[in-house]
Amino acid sequence: MPIVGGFIVPHPPLIVHEVGKGQERKIHKTIEAYEEIGRRIKKLKPDIIVMSTPHSVMYSNYLHISPGQFSEGSFRDFGAPHAHYEVSYCTEFIQKLSDLSKSEGIPAGTLGEKKKQLDHGVLVPLSFIKKEYQNFKFVRVSISGLSLLTHYKFGKLIASISNQMDQRVVFVASGDLSHKLLEEGPYGFSEDGPLFDQRITQALSTGDFYDLLNFEDRFCESAGECGLRSFIILSGVLDGLIVRSELLSYEGPFGVGYAVASYEPIGYDDSRKFDERYEEVEKERLSSIRINEDPYVRLARLSLEHYIKKGVELAKPNNILGEMLETKAGVFVSLKKDGMLRGCIGTTAATTKSVADEIIQNAISAGLRDPRFDPVKEDELSQIIYSVDVLTPSKPIANINDLDPKKFGVIVRSHGKSGLLLPDLEGIDSPEKQVEIALRKAGISENEKYSLERFEVIRHH
Repeated sequence: MPIVGGFIVPHPPLIVHEVGKGQERKIHKTIEAYEEIGRRIKKLKPDIIVMSTPHSVMYSNYLHISPGQFSEGSFRDFGAPHAHYEVSYCTEFIQKLSDLSKSEGIPAGTLGEKKKQLDHGVLVPLSFIKKEYQNFKFVRVSISGLSLLTHYKFGKLIASISNQMDQRVVFVASGDLSHKLLEEGPYGFSEDGPLFDQRITQALSTGDFYDLLNFEDRFCESAGECGLRSFIILSGVLDGLIVRSELLSYEGPFGVGYAVASYEPIGYDDSRKFDERYEEVEKERLSSIRINEDPYVRLARLSLEHYIKKGVELAKPNNILGEMLETKAGVFVSLKKDGMLRGCIGTTAATTKSVADEIIQNAISAGLRDPRFDPVKEDELSQIIYSVDVLTPSKPIANINDLDPKKFGVIVRSHGKSGLLLPDLEGIDSPEKQVEIALRKAGISENEKYSLERFEVIRHH
């Protein structure tokens, strides 16, 4: 049976009376909208409620589905242990979703359970839903560090399982908006905070979920968002459906944005298959990039494609630029897919006879030997975007004040350990943060004595 309803809700614990103890009155519009959601769910009488939450088990490259027969949780961490809730999991739905994810190549399943108790991203919605309706089985799914598009496709799998089962299913996407709306808020202020909330509430109110797939990582990080991936899973759940969209409320008095929205499926429309539209636009964009790509980038792409398809290293093409054959330097090759890093390997100084050889070697390694990622597969090659950084020789610097993360990369060294961070990376806007990440990569404590070097790069896109 198709999904019978979809909802977006926030999860501030203080909205629960036992936790807020009066403070919740400051967001009474959110409470009133939440109570309306409870009544609408009661009217829909779902057999199963599937809920996505940003605060369950979260992995960078895996969408977690909570396993087991049941779970429970309370607001103990928020001073209200007596506010306690239990759910019975729908094991059939969970198994079907895990199996379908595996067969469709979506990295999702029940492995790696760490938080057996229900998180507040689930408990807050449950506190309102269970006031009105209790006769349902439950499924809890996480978000991840995977691409926005992958979360959309995961939502489509949830809809597919719902269609297979003779059960009424409601999907609830739990998530707050920006956490940086006010200077006096818990996370401070960012100019992108209000812009993020304005843009996302526009998409939520109209049901134009296509725009959600086009939010840039840097913008989201600057805004301190919480629920985008949760909302995108809902978008995938409602793929191809005409929905009656209603933004019931939006508030942000504490510096965090809270939106409540409702979606009632009322028909079918192929133009609302937003992932297909996104992939078509992305295909055209990648084609344009290929046509106009830099010679350094072209060599990196051809090197990885040739090795994956043929199993042998690419012989240097005859039309390589002379400077690539005549120069020696360290080179980093970076790969991105769906806007997310897919691999990055490099050398701080020349290890081969030329920059061309360095590119060939490191492009293959970036695709197949970066320990943070699974090896790139042949069917991914058309979706990969490459960049090549040619490094200048590094120079020692006296202290952190000699760094500029937009202009200089950094190398930290201590007792045989070293870590490198390239310049001009998304989200790295201070020397302190740049060094902190480089130290972490090297496994060097901030309390250890370490040396600093800086370098510049010539970046090829």
